[in-house]
Amino acid sequence: MFSEGLMHGQGTYMWADGVKYEGDFSVNVPMGHGVYTWPDCSSYQGEVYEGLRHGTGTYRCGNKSASYTGQWHQGYRHGKGIMYYNQEGTSWYEGDWICNVREGWGVRCFSSGNLYVGQWKNGARHGEGRMQWLSYRQQYNGQWENGIQHGQGTHTWFLKRVPGSQYPLRNEYVGAFVQGLRHGHGKFYYASGALYDGEWQCNKKHGQGKFIFKNGRIFEGEFVEDHMAEFPGFSLDGTHSPDLSGIRTHTPPCGDDETSIRSQAPGSLVLGPDMALDICSLLERLPEASRDTELKQVEFAVLRHITELRQVYSFYSSLGYEHSPDNTFLLTRLQFWRLLKDCQIHQHHLTLAHVDRLCSEGVPPDEIHSPFDTMLLRTFLSNMIVLAYDIYHEQIESSNHILASCFYKLVRENIIPNARDVKGTFFSHHLHAVIAVNYIEKSWEIYRAYCLQNMRAPYEPSMKMRHFIQMLKDLNLYGEELTVGKALHKLAAENPAAYDGTHSNLELEMTFLEFFEALLGCAEVCGTGPGPSEIPADVWKAEDVPRDSPVEEQRGSPSQHTLQPSSQAVLTQSAQKEDLATRNRQTFKSSHLISASLSSTGKKSETSEDLKQSVESEANLKEQSGHQSGNGARSGSALQSARSQSVEGVHSVSDLSVRMLHSMPALAPACVSPGSDRAEGLDERESELDRWIQQVHVFFTKRFFPAYEYSLLVKKEVAEERERRVVRARTARARAAEAARLKKLWEAAEEKQREEQEEQEGERVEAQEEDPYPLRSPVLTVSTSAVRITKPPPSSGKKKKK
Repeated sequence: MFSEGLMHGQGTYMWADGVKYEGDFSVNVPMGHGVYTWPDCSSYQGEVYEGLRHGTGTYRCGNKSASYTGQWHQGYRHGKGIMYYNQEGTSWYEGDWICNVREGWGVRCFSSGNLYVGQWKNGARHGEGRMQWLSYRQQYNGQWENGIQHGQGTHTWFLKRVPGSQYPLRNEYVGAFVQGLRHGHGKFYYASGALYDGEWQCNKKHGQGKFIFKNGRIFEGEFVEDHMAEFPGFSLDGTHSPDLSGIRTHTPPCGDDETSIRSQAPGSLVLGPDMALDICSLLERLPEASRDTELKQVEFAVLRHITELRQVYSFYSSLGYEHSPDNTFLLTRLQFWRLLKDCQIHQHHLTLAHVDRLCSEGVPPDEIHSPFDTMLLRTFLSNMIVLAYDIYHEQIESSNHILASCFYKLVRENIIPNARDVKGTFFSHHLHAVIAVNYIEKSWEIYRAYCLQNMRAPYEPSMKMRHFIQMLKDLNLYGEELTVGKALHKLAAENPAAYDGTHSNLELEMTFLEFFEALLGCAEVCGTGPGPSEIPADVWKAEDVPRDSPVEEQRGSPSQHTLQPSSQAVLTQSAQKEDLATRNRQTFKSSHLISASLSSTGKKSETSEDLKQSVESEANLKEQSGHQSGNGARSGSALQSARSQSVEGVHSVSDLSVRMLHSMPALAPACVSPGSDRAEGLDERESELDRWIQQVHVFFTKRFFPAYEYSLLVKKEVAEERERRVVRARTARARAAEAARLKKLWEAAEEKQREEQEEQEGERVEAQEEDPYPLRSPVLTVSTSAVRITKPPPSSGKKKKK
């Protein structure tokens, strides 16, 4: 558009060099909103002032896939804006701009995923900021200068966690940086728990410093080139020292084989960060004025006995394990229960379930009694303080420092005299625990199935001893060998309050440890002979079901005959499994001798090649038996296949124990002379161990687990039969309702027809009453009248003439 000979309004203008503008004009000058297009296909769309990009607009580069959307000033990127450096949008910067340069505060994301958030100057990282290197698993948070770490900051190396380790998840340096190097004073927190606090020079410990090893030992003195000046031959970089888990201070690690975690506890004045106590809920029960003093005194009490407590924690956390990747274990609740029972805590009118509730702050109700939850050392110490107060606070009311006094009493009277004297049937024998741990998961599933919700807060599921006794009855496990009296004796083995031979208290709660140890006790009572639950249900017949069979209670039920599958295929399958189990026992029988010897002396060894060969041979045997029994198994019903799968799962539980025994090297024949007393002792221990393993194997895999699986199948079948009965009853009711409706309609029709007949009969009666001489039949009357009409009598002649 033109106005007075000048471009004014909407229009398009193209320069000689190919630049094109389309938009608003004001007195021959591009002004307002418009679109610039350059010969290289670059474009700008947005606000324009006096021909320059000014205001808010979007620029897209033609040769590159870069674009900018934001504020402009006199043709420059200036103000807030976001710029994408690739077409995918994975590389971008969003923040402040000054004259086409990143300056101020902004976020820069790189195509690799690395991210920087912080201050900028002259297009470089400058000031306070945080940089994350995802590919290197590192992060720096602190001061920058011209794109390099310079000043105070924190650099973190994130490491993968090794299963079963309690070490930190990172290495971390907090201190001074000079041109990207650790230089000046700083602290380095190692993955293993060690700490260096001192002077650095060019990424190396150099000058005065203090090194705290992971075992608590401290060296304080001068360091030169990453070495202690007093002991130059001692390496601190972790190359040869296991204390630092292979971490080199001057080479930031980013490998996958290291573990780490570092806890910070700024509120703890006495204990280190790895032992910060969490007893806030307990302190709230004390007067507010004395809380700080109580906390400090109980920390002193813990510090005084920390060596013994660390040893106790380390000892019980390793129960049931062979080795650890970093020689450290986390204490599980299952092992914590064993410690409490060994220290006779349950004899202070407390159950282990009540102890769980005392130490369950913030734990979901379903996980309060979980045996697999782990606790760090600081959690273990906090729980012991809470427990000590709950047991002894009424006896030490006059003490000025009641928490410390209760803790002292618990340590001196319960922990120190009794700890590490392992009792019970599970953890007391190392090899027994290694074997029995393979049955834990299935037993935990059964335990949870028989738990009932507690009627008091926190309303968590729990089991009582009477539930255990009833469970054995429901699974039909009682017999000549295992009686109710023997089961009560097993429950009262470590808790006389449950049964004293005359009176019993079956209302006591049971944790999973007590449940599992009671099962192991029942396994020891039961022999290896066949029991009612050992006989597969697949070979039972309706006419010869034993009187003590679990199916006896279902006799007369419509679903009874659906539980009788064919027997030929299952007999073949069970015989092959027996043969496979026999061969497995013969294979690892020779390893029992050296296993018992090594467990008694504390020496452990493992041959990976033997383990590999034993697993391969066992897999081959399984494959052969599977091919032979495949055809017979397919001929069963759906219930047959379900039961056979459950039996397969039960038998597979013992495979791991077999492989574990395979991994233990056999004793060389030259090591034992046939006539020596030592050989006789080892033979006796071997036979006892073999007998125990056989008893446990038979009880769990052929009695307890199959009985539970069978009970599930029966319950499922009963539930399905109930549903079928409900459907049949519903159908019968519908049919009855339909029949009643049809009958009602039929009766209504009959009643109507009867009424019509009665009306017709009444009409005839009324007609007869009105005419006492009824006419002849209508047919004769009509016929006679017709004759009379068609043949009238002739007229006389006389009348005609007239």
